[in-house]
Amino acid sequence: MLYLVEHFYSIQGEGKYTGVPSLFFRFGGCNMRCEGFGCVETLDNGSTLVGCDTLYAVDKHAFGAMWQAIEEVEQLVHIFQSYPLPSDVDVVFTGGEPLLHANNPVLVAFVEYLIVHHHRVTFETNSAVAVDFERYPVYKSCVFALSVKLSNSAEPYSKRVRPEIFNAIITHANESFFKFTVDAQSLEQGLEDEIDAIVALAEKTEVSCMPKGGSREEVEHHTQATIAYCKKKGFRYSDRLHIRIWDQNKGV
Repeated sequence: MLYLVEHFYSIQGEGKYTGVPSLFFRFGGCNMRCEGFGCVETLDNGSTLVGCDTLYAVDKHAFGAMWQAIEEVEQLVHIFQSYPLPSDVDVVFTGGEPLLHANNPVLVAFVEYLIVHHHRVTFETNSAVAVDFERYPVYKSCVFALSVKLSNSAEPYSKRVRPEIFNAIITHANESFFKFTVDAQSLEQGLEDEIDAIVALAEKTEVSCMPKGGSREEVEHHTQATIAYCKKKGFRYSDRLHIRIWDQNKGV
């Protein structure tokens, strides 16, 4: 089943297309929790969950009331058409992990609809879920933001670093780029070597780094270290513009 957690029209806050007006579709479900990122969600019963800054798109048990079941492509097309949008607006699929649904015929049909109508489609992915480019050639027309998770996510290496998957995406996709999440402390503890090792496993592609954080304060705390690292390595610095502007991550 394909679950839609939220949709909103905003600007892209991360990566190569930062600042570009984009319509976001956030899908539910993920193959990781990334508890090392330390973002806390407090539930109605007072209990807390720790993980990434979009836990509400990861944990269906806790946040299932937000998850809308999508059974027909017409539902997604209707949502898309309900927004007053520029004719060539970017469309971004995020999560959770949107590629968990890459074989779902509803999602495939929606991507085909968007590509036919000349929209740039970006998947924001942790790069650990394979894409069948031969069976679904429409994905060759898409952009992939490859957010390979690092040790600061607290996920095991064998689960988060899958070069056979991200290299297949780099090879077949219309466009792709790495987008790493870094923090000052991890950079001091060897994260630089870790990123170098991952990039060395990959086919040539662009590299962006952004500061860790689910709040404006946390993003600001790690910004200077991230910029210094990008200057040193020649990488693109990516802000988390939506968090810096709105100090939240839901609906922006």
